[in-house]
Amino acid sequence: MKALVWQGADELAVTQVPEPQLRNEQDAIIKVRKTVTCGSDLHLLGGYLPFMERGDVLGHEFLGEVVEVGPQVRRHRVGDRVVVCSFISCGRCWYCQQQQFSLCDNGNTNPAVIESPRGPMLGGCYGYSHALGGFAGSHAEYIRVPYADQGAFPVPDGVSDERALFASDAAPTGWMGADLGGVRPGDVVAVWGAGGVGQMAARAAVLLGAERVIVIDRFDDRLRMAETHLGVETLNYQSHDVGGELLERSGGRGPDVCIEAVGMESHSTGPQSWYDQIKQQLRLEPDAPVAARDAIHNCRKGGSVFLLGVYAGLVDRFPLGAVMNKGLTLRGAQQHGHRYIPMLLERMARDELVTEHLATHTMPLDQAPQGYSMFKNRIDGCVRAVFEPAG
Repeated sequence: MKALVWQGADELAVTQVPEPQLRNEQDAIIKVRKTVTCGSDLHLLGGYLPFMERGDVLGHEFLGEVVEVGPQVRRHRVGDRVVVCSFISCGRCWYCQQQQFSLCDNGNTNPAVIESPRGPMLGGCYGYSHALGGFAGSHAEYIRVPYADQGAFPVPDGVSDERALFASDAAPTGWMGADLGGVRPGDVVAVWGAGGVGQMAARAAVLLGAERVIVIDRFDDRLRMAETHLGVETLNYQSHDVGGELLERSGGRGPDVCIEAVGMESHSTGPQSWYDQIKQQLRLEPDAPVAARDAIHNCRKGGSVFLLGVYAGLVDRFPLGAVMNKGLTLRGAQQHGHRYIPMLLERMARDELVTEHLATHTMPLDQAPQGYSMFKNRIDGCVRAVFEPAG
C-alpha cells in the first residue's frame, strides 16, 4: 500500500509499505478516508523530537472505514465509519480510569525509550516516533488500530467526513485546553495560536460561556478565519501591544484563562525570540517557549494557564517566579481525547462545532510531500492539508 514516510529531517516521500495486519484480538484495520496534517508533525520533520527512524509512516489525525476486526472487538463492524483518537489507550489501566487517556500505561509499547531520563511518560500515539510506541501513522491507505473499541468512535449520520475528521485530534485537544484550563461563564480567555488547535480551543471557550475570547497570532488570514468562523476577537502581536490590549479588554486585570496552542517552535517579536530561536537551531535548547512565557506574563493574578502546544524537554528563562508569585495554576497535557470525542461529535451533529474551514487544502496522498511544504510554510493560506489515500 502507499504511505507517506519520514526519510530524515524535512525529507518525506510517498512509497510502498506493507499492509497492516491484525496483531491482537482487540485490533481493527481501518481504510483511511481522510487524514490531516498537524502542527506537532512539524516538530518531527524538523528533527526536534528524537526517536524517528527512516521509513516511519507519519500522521495521527484521521477518519476511515472499518475493513477488518479482531475477535474481541464488540463495538464495531466491517463497514462502520469511524473517527479515531490520535492517542492509544487501553481503557482499563489506572490512568484511563482517571480519564487521563494520553498517559495510558498500556498504549505505548516502547515505554523504556523515554522513561529512564524523565520518569514514566506518555502513552502511545500514531505516527509519532518510537518514543510513543513506534506505531505506523495514518498517512497511508490502511492503518492498524489497537484497542479499537476504546479508541474508534462511530460518526453520526449527517456529519460529513470533513467535519468529523477534526474530532480525531484538533477539536478534543482544543476542548481539553478550555476545560482543564477552567474556563467558566463570564471569563475573559486569551488563546495564543490561530492554527487548528488554537481555533478549537477558542470555540470551546465560547461554548463554555466565556464572555470574551481573544485569539493571538501574526498571520492575518488565520485571524480573519477565527473572526469569521468562531465569532471571537483577535490580536496580531506584530502590530499591537498584546499586553496593553489584554489589560484593556479584561478590565485592567488580564485574562482569567490563557491557553498556549503554539508549542516548542513559537515565535515572537524582540530579542528574546531571536535568543530562543538561535539556541534551538544550535540544539542548545530543545524548546522555544515564547508563547508560554507570554501567556504566563499576561495572565491575571490567580488565573489559569494551560499549555496545549507540544514541548520536548527543557526550556531556558522560564518565568517560574511569575507562576508562583502571581498564584497561577499552570497545567498541560497531551490530549485526553477519549473523554471528549463522543460529546464533540454530538455538537458537530447539532452544528455547534464547525470545523470544515480548517481543511483549507485537500489533495490525494501522492501529493502529501507538497502538502506538508504548503502547511509548514503557510503557502496559499494553508491552515491544514487533508490527504485522501483513496484518491
